Amino acid sequence: MTDRIAAQVAFLSEADKLKSVLRASRLHDGSRFENSAEHSWHVMLYALVLADQAGPDVRIDRVLKMLLLHDIVEIDAGDNPIHGAVDAAAQEAAEQAAADRLFGLLPPDQAVEFRTIWEEFEAAETPDAVFAKSVDRVQTPIGNLANGGGSWRDYGVTLEQLEARVGAPVSRGMPDVWAWLKPKLQKFFAEMGS
Repeated sequence: MTDRIAAQVAFLSEADKLKSVLRASRLHDGSRFENSAEHSWHVMLYALVLADQAGPDVRIDRVLKMLLLHDIVEIDAGDNPIHGAVDAAAQEAAEQAAADRLFGLLPPDQAVEFRTIWEEFEAAETPDAVFAKSVDRVQTPIGNLANGGGSWRDYGVTLEQLEARVGAPVSRGMPDVWAWLKPKLQKFFAEMGS
């Protein structure tokens, strides 16, 4: 039992490093960049609050687990903004290696469970993962609207890019939320002149 606890604490200690991974997204007040641990907490809260937007087959308890774990690999692989220039194959390889190392710190049963949940989120094929992915994608645009454009300005993001990279997964998992958000995005980009 002590070996199990030691492994669990080793994972928890390593997970603390997620607090030091800065994202390209700013807080709603624009005062500083968000870290990945804050993002994980915030998207979990989004999922809990927006649970009534989930389909009938979605289990929010599983969605919360996915969102808690979804960015843990950023401890090793870093955060790569959705609108940044990224070598997708290299990033995927880095994330797989990070998942091997980080989940490998856990006792074997938890390592398998957590890795399976993380992989399900990444694949975005099950109802739970589709909803989780949509929640993950909607948080930053709402924040960017609140802070005057944030990372959109930094990366020269267009409305068309948002519709493709954000709109598709959000409308797949939360169509009413996308229908609510899209006109706000259109207005923002029209006023921004792009």
